[in-house]
Amino acid sequence: MSCATYQFPAVKGIQACREYYTSMVPLEVIAKIFQFVDEELPPEIRSQRILNRNRIPEIRDYILFNPNNYVFSSLTVSVDGDLEFTPASDLIPQVGIISISMTARFLINDGQHRRAAIAEALKINPALKGEHISVVFYRDEGLLRSQQMFSDLNRFAIKPTKSINILFNSREESSIIAKRIIDDVDVFKGLVEKERTTISNRSKALFTLSAICTATNELLKGQNLTLQEKVDLAKHYWCTVGKYIAEWKKVKTGEMKSADIRKDYICSLSITLVALGYAGNAIIQQNPNEWDVHLKKLADIDWRKTNPDWENLVFVNGKVAANRSTQKAMSSYMREVLMETVGNNDGEPNEG
Repeated sequence: MSCATYQFPAVKGIQACREYYTSMVPLEVIAKIFQFVDEELPPEIRSQRILNRNRIPEIRDYILFNPNNYVFSSLTVSVDGDLEFTPASDLIPQVGIISISMTARFLINDGQHRRAAIAEALKINPALKGEHISVVFYRDEGLLRSQQMFSDLNRFAIKPTKSINILFNSREESSIIAKRIIDDVDVFKGLVEKERTTISNRSKALFTLSAICTATNELLKGQNLTLQEKVDLAKHYWCTVGKYIAEWKKVKTGEMKSADIRKDYICSLSITLVALGYAGNAIIQQNPNEWDVHLKKLADIDWRKTNPDWENLVFVNGKVAANRSTQKAMSSYMREVLMETVGNNDGEPNEG
């Protein structure tokens, strides 16, 4: 190759009878030479989806806020132009240098949002330029092949459930709090599905980790507390809630089975937990020193699915409707029920 070239150390492999090359490429090179798909082209003549620019700040901040602890999977790139591989030695012919003409085009088959986020992060923190990301290079074989590569690369990708993301996440405060709660709150111990966002019919679980996390986020929203203070408040709140929901206690004592609660009652549904978190937040904000008294009202609620109060709050036409509208309505209902209780021990509702 006689023209000017980019050169990258690489390992050669064979896949589907085609050579491909894996290299560690500096981030500053990623930002400079790898191209976006032309977003003005109609989809049938593009090889990538349109760049969703709303995703870029989140990925950029992930890099910037975790400079010692971020991780990315490989970019996949097709090279439209001259590419040569030169082995470093005869002893290890798979290791060497790939030389790519500077007139070649680099078409991203997978990783365009990572590429855009890297470019944005470098503008804010240029010190990142010497760090690397792995890139898998293929020889470009035209539009149809590139489109098929994109389809194949995404075909078998399985997005992890929200619960497993929470379980494995040791960085975000909400995940840390949720995991502490399910270990320390008695009513949750042994009754939480930690991996899936749904519960199988035969499971002994009563709650999902994702629902507890979401509900606790609602509970703690706007609370100006340290992490430990948030954990302590959440533990106290959910322990108190557990005292007044008889069905939860009966599962713990073995008087009822989790499957029967899930079948006939709404008290373990995600929409109910989130509503309890929302109501708890309002109660704590209004009455920070005696909020737990309000929760006694939970003991008077008929949690059976046959209770007509739940129509249009939890159910629409007899089916659970976990959407934004019903969640908002259920949360408002729970707040009103609990806020009306206290003030006086004679059961008179509070004014305002």
